[in-house]
Amino acid sequence: MFRLLHALLIAIVLVAHPAWSAPECGRTPEECKEHRMHPDMPEPERHGKAFRVIDGEETSSYWRQQGVEFIQQKLASQPNRRRAKNVILFLGDGMGVTTTSAARNLLGGEEKSLSFENFPFTGLSKTYSVDKIVPDSACTATAYLCGVKGQEGTIGVNGQVPRTDCKVMLDESTHVDSIAKWAMEAGKWAGLVTTTRVTHASPSGVYAHIAERDWENDAEVTSDCGAGSGINDIAYQLARGEVGSKLKVIMGGGRKHFVDSSLESWGKRTDGLNLIDEFKSASEKNVYVTTAEELAAVDVTKTDRLLGLFNDDHLQYFMETTVESSQPTLEQMTRKAIEYMSQNDQGYFLFIEGGRIDQAHHINQARMALNETIEFSKAIAAAQELTNEDDTLLVVTADHSHVFTYAGYSYRGSDVFGKTPANGHDGKPYMVLSYANGPSYENFYDAETMERKDPTTVVKGAHDDEFPSGVPIDMDSHGGDDVPVYALGPWAHLFTGVYEQSTIPHMMAYASCLGEGHTMCK
Repeated sequence: MFRLLHALLIAIVLVAHPAWSAPECGRTPEECKEHRMHPDMPEPERHGKAFRVIDGEETSSYWRQQGVEFIQQKLASQPNRRRAKNVILFLGDGMGVTTTSAARNLLGGEEKSLSFENFPFTGLSKTYSVDKIVPDSACTATAYLCGVKGQEGTIGVNGQVPRTDCKVMLDESTHVDSIAKWAMEAGKWAGLVTTTRVTHASPSGVYAHIAERDWENDAEVTSDCGAGSGINDIAYQLARGEVGSKLKVIMGGGRKHFVDSSLESWGKRTDGLNLIDEFKSASEKNVYVTTAEELAAVDVTKTDRLLGLFNDDHLQYFMETTVESSQPTLEQMTRKAIEYMSQNDQGYFLFIEGGRIDQAHHINQARMALNETIEFSKAIAAAQELTNEDDTLLVVTADHSHVFTYAGYSYRGSDVFGKTPANGHDGKPYMVLSYANGPSYENFYDAETMERKDPTTVVKGAHDDEFPSGVPIDMDSHGGDDVPVYALGPWAHLFTGVYEQSTIPHMMAYASCLGEGHTMCK
C-alpha cells in the first residue's frame, strides 16, 4: 500500500510542482505541442562529428542501394517446399521487439542485425491466453508447442483446466500433446536445451501436462493438493513420463527437483527418489554431465541419451559466469545437441530456449537481458552453421514481451545504457532504457523529498545495474504486444503474417509431416 501511495504522490507532485511545468516555446499552443513531440535535441559533446555516421549514410545513393539490395534478397528467397527432415524451435523468453532492437547496439550499432533477423520470412504472433490478455510462459508454451491455448500457469492442458486445479487436470481428455511427441511418433528424435531449469515453464511444454507451473517436484504438489493426489510433478514427468523418458537430449539447470532432500542437501524432493541416478542406471550408454568440460568430452556415437544438469537452479547469467563455474554457454549446448541429434537418419525436433532474457527483465536488469539476447543469437548462428536450410526448418520466436522501453532522441553512437540528450521537466536526465514497472522503482525516487533521483547516480555501469521503472511492483510484468516470428528453411514462408501463437506448431508440423493434422504429406 505504501508503494502505491508513494507512486500516487509522485504523480501529483509531477503535475503540481511549478518547477516541473512544461517550458514555454514562444509559439502557438498547437505548434508548441508539435515541438515537444519532436524536439531538436542539443548536440552531445564529442570529438569530431556530433554523432556516429557510417561511411556513405549521408548520401542518397547509400540508402537507395540498400533498398535495391533488400529487394534482390527477397526475390532470391524463393519458397522451399521440400519436406523438413529436422525442425528446431528457438524460444527467446521475454524477447520482444524492444529487446531485439536495443540488443543490436551491443553488436556495434543500430544498423547491425542479430543472426535470426536475417532470416527471409517473418511474422507476428498473438500471445494472449484463454483467460488473460497478457500471458505467462506456461500457457504460451502450450500454445507454441502443443497448438492449443490454455489458461495462465497451466502447461500441456487445454483451456478447461484452471490454474492449480488438482482434479480437472487428472482428466486426460484435457491433455494436449506437443510437437515433440508428434516427432517421436514419426520416428524422429526429440530433445530440449535451456538456460533455465529443465522443469521450468517453457521447456515443460515439451513433455508435461500440469495445472500449475510451480509443481516442479512432489513437495510442491503435496503442498497444494495433499498427499495421494495422483498428480505427477514436472520433474517426475520428465524422468518417467511418456514423452520425457524418451527425450534424447536434455540440457539446462534445475537438478534440485530430481533428488530427495534426504539424499542430497540441495535436493527438494520428499518421495525418496533420485531421478538422476535412475537415469544413469537405466542404460550404460546414458550419459550424465554437470560441467562444460564433461559436455565437450561426450562422444555422441557412444551415447544413447544425454542429460546435462549444470546447476541446482537456473544456469547463471552469462555475464556472471566465470572459468571456475564451468558452465556451458547456450551456444556450446546447442552445438552438442545438434551433433548428437544429427545421427538419426529420420531427423529430429529440438527445442532450444534462451530463458534468462525474461528473468533479467523481471528484475529490471536491462544490461543482463540484452547480453542474454546476444548469447541467444550466437546459438542460432551456430545452428544455422551446423544445419542445411534445404532440409532443416529453423523457427525463432518469443513467448511474450516485457514492459521494456527504448526512449528519447539519443544521437547515433550513444550508449544504449546511458541517458538521453535532454532532461525531464524536473531538470534531471532520464535513461534510454527503462521499464513501465518493476522492483527498481524505489532506487530512483527519494522517499523524503518525493522527487526523482538523477538516474545516472544509480546506473553506474555494473553488469547487474537496475534501470528505472515507473510503478513499484515486486517483478516487472510481461507485455501483451505481439511478438515476432523468424523462419528459415522448408516452408518458412508459411510463417509470414499475423496469427495466433497456437498456429506455430501446426505450421512446423505441416513442414515436417508430423501429427494428425494438415501436412504437406496429406
